[in-house]
Amino acid sequence: MQKLLLLGDEAIAQAAIDAGITGIYAYPGTPSTEITEYVQNSKEAREKGIKSSWSTNEKTAMEAAIGMSYAGKRSMVCMKHVGLNVAADGFINSAITGANGGMIVVAADDPSMHSSQNEQDSRFYGKFALVPILEPSNQQEAYDMVHYGFEISEKYKIPVMLRITTRLAHSRSGVVTKEKRQQNELKLPTNLTQFVLLPAIARRQYKDLLNNQINFNNESDNSGNNKFFESENKNLGIIACGLAYNYLMENFPDRIVPYPVLKISQYPLPKKLVEKIYNECEELLILEDGYPIVEEMIKGFLSKGINIKGRLDGTIPRDGELNPNIVARALGLEDTKGQDIPSLVAPRPPSLCAGCPHIDSYLDLNQVLEKFTKGRVFADIGCYTLGALPPYNSINSTVDMGASITMAKGAADAGLVPSVAVIGDSTFTHSGITGLLDAVNDKSPITVFILDNATTAMTGGQTSAANGRIEDICIGVGVEKEHLHIISPLKKNHAENMKIIQEELDYKGVSVIIPRRECIQTIGKSKKNT
Repeated sequence: MQKLLLLGDEAIAQAAIDAGITGIYAYPGTPSTEITEYVQNSKEAREKGIKSSWSTNEKTAMEAAIGMSYAGKRSMVCMKHVGLNVAADGFINSAITGANGGMIVVAADDPSMHSSQNEQDSRFYGKFALVPILEPSNQQEAYDMVHYGFEISEKYKIPVMLRITTRLAHSRSGVVTKEKRQQNELKLPTNLTQFVLLPAIARRQYKDLLNNQINFNNESDNSGNNKFFESENKNLGIIACGLAYNYLMENFPDRIVPYPVLKISQYPLPKKLVEKIYNECEELLILEDGYPIVEEMIKGFLSKGINIKGRLDGTIPRDGELNPNIVARALGLEDTKGQDIPSLVAPRPPSLCAGCPHIDSYLDLNQVLEKFTKGRVFADIGCYTLGALPPYNSINSTVDMGASITMAKGAADAGLVPSVAVIGDSTFTHSGITGLLDAVNDKSPITVFILDNATTAMTGGQTSAANGRIEDICIGVGVEKEHLHIISPLKKNHAENMKIIQEELDYKGVSVIIPRRECIQTIGKSKKNT
């Protein structure tokens, strides 16, 4: 045992190593990225042979983790909240297949959308799948819950969700580690049809999942992760979920709250404890970082009729992450926020880096498109999304990973020709290939730009899954060789590149242009390694 100063993400990663994982699978996405990076950079993990390479997307990561669990080994899969949408098929069905080796699904939510396109709450998916959910309130709990999560995963043969949020993922605290555990031996399921979801098998195993809910509820009531703190003043009861408990305690320096408090860090909801605080108190205040999931559930299964305050009635803002000041206002305490810090410099929006290859790609594209009406460029998730901002104003959509190609196809089908898709090399392999296949099959008149900077730049420079193979993939999908071009996005090539772009915009079929130049942020590292 030792004490380490760790980010929440790092605490989860170290716990996974100490708990005996054999593999961790992920696609980089803030705020979850550092979990896998920590394992990749760990000498201990390398010595133990822990698999930790990046997956092509969250779906493939989820399925690889299920496969490792099938073989009896402990696995972890990590993603940000919107990545769980991509992995949802495997995740939901994994609750019915169950687990063999312990399996933890880490979902890192991003309230306030610091680096995301929505605020969705992964607890919804966990509740929908009917699996146990763990929601730590600090880094030590995050570490401990990984160990506990693997234990209940193997005890009940079920995947377990670990839900964290940005503030926990990216803040540091001291963490005391546990005794290290050896990796599981290879051991296939006793029932070799367990993972075969033919309807007859799935129906039987779904009944098993439903019958296990009473066990999951008992774990929530008795594990110690959910705690009830008594107080004589019953005018108000407070339910604080996960990190919200910390925000509550910051309003009371002596750590003594003058009302009963139920701290929830494990789901399903601990019904006995919820009924206790509900029946004892005149009002309830629900503090949860994310959607009003607990608030809605309590209003659904308890009918005493007391006032329940939270995000639904406006006591807590409906959007954005919690903080101690919001909690203070909800409690009727003095808001200690103070005055806003005076602005000493003008606000500066994010921008493409000086020397970024995407700048020249956008300038080339913009000039060619000047003779057409605006609104023809569909883009994707990545640092190149900044092309939507001045001075480029080059792109007109960013919806989800891979949507650029399929949205361009749909717009072209509607008659908007030419339509252009802009997608990064990593995003293309994540979710763009299937959309390109649709376009090829329909001979859609679209031009696809795959901006190849040889890295996953937005999340820190991870290796792109198809590095050096993008054109081979495009040809394999069916793009005609004469309409596949690799260009160098440099000012000296401006005229030549514009000519190629113009010719492909005129082509009434699928064309692919790959502007290829290494990311300005990684080129220095590359030179250092050669």
